[in-house]
Amino acid sequence: LVGMIDPARPEVKPAMQTAANAGIRTLMITGDYPNTARAIAENIGLLRPGHKVLTGAQLDEIDDKQLVAEVEQTDVFARVSPQHKMRIVNALQANGEVVAMTGDGVNDAPAIKQADIGVSMGITGTDVAKDTADMVLTDDNYVSIVSAVEQGRIIYSNIRKFVYYLISCNMGEIIIIFLPTIFGKLLFPDLTAEQLSPLAPVQLLWLNLITDGAPALALGTEKGDPDIMQQKPRPPKEPIINRQMLIGVIIQTIAIAGVTLFAFWRGLTHVELDNASRLELAETMAFVTLSISELFRAYTARSERYPLLKIGIFSSKWMNLAVLFSLILLLAVVYIPFLNPVFQTYPLDLKAWELIVPLFLIPSIAAEISKFFIYRKK
Repeated sequence: LVGMIDPARPEVKPAMQTAANAGIRTLMITGDYPNTARAIAENIGLLRPGHKVLTGAQLDEIDDKQLVAEVEQTDVFARVSPQHKMRIVNALQANGEVVAMTGDGVNDAPAIKQADIGVSMGITGTDVAKDTADMVLTDDNYVSIVSAVEQGRIIYSNIRKFVYYLISCNMGEIIIIFLPTIFGKLLFPDLTAEQLSPLAPVQLLWLNLITDGAPALALGTEKGDPDIMQQKPRPPKEPIINRQMLIGVIIQTIAIAGVTLFAFWRGLTHVELDNASRLELAETMAFVTLSISELFRAYTARSERYPLLKIGIFSSKWMNLAVLFSLILLLAVVYIPFLNPVFQTYPLDLKAWELIVPLFLIPSIAAEISKFFIYRKK
């Protein structure tokens, strides 16, 4: 008596568990006999307790409406034909599922094309299957699909961080320019509209260079949250700027604009200087406060959900280099004498720094506190 087995790869079982934790359900559709399929499925943890194994003959006995209900309780389909695969994909999509279908043969092509994400085998796959698929597995390994999902989640998460950071900072800048222009005359009637602007045009350009450049790009290199593969899939129609991000943008806009305008106001009330020097001091205080608050804000933007202390304040090499480079550029236009007239800046003394240091920390602290309240249920 000779027994033969084509065992599952040892890395498949933990990958299957990782996929399940991520809210991804894996089904087996095979031409093997049901007992063989059941044994393999149980061995790798695919067949969940209480779920069924259906054969192609049983699928022929039920209509599409019944299949829509059955597919929710069935993890393994055995002895199936190509038309059965199409019906299974259609039934899953009818339940609102996002379906990825893998296959290697010519007869798999229709189901691969019908699925939301068609996946073909790169080694054993036919040319027809490869041409039909959206993605080709070069190693024919299920683990690669799970890894691709993880990388896709990290990329999408980093795009959200990039957008979140830029929108919150730029909305703050808009408010900083808008409010003094509208209401500044009430507080300082002797100043012109140009003098009431907390930032000179050249300062605004330099600000966008040092805050929207390297730090924003560094967010794209993040490794993702520690629980990236424990989070449930997002709704397919959810916009990138969802409710949680919108709340965070509003909080950051208020915090960034508030501290910058306060720094500008304190500079204008500096009685020891003449009007011209006082205006330059006020603009420089606002400029430095806004710039450093946005640079520090980039650190808190590294995760939407996790506190900065948990992911590590200096754990991102690229963020550290980006912020350091931006700080050098900022301090250069403040303290290098021949750059002062160009950027309309005034060298800050220790007293000015004592005032603005607590101010530029406020937006980052507000971001960390808002994470807790916005995502406390998750």
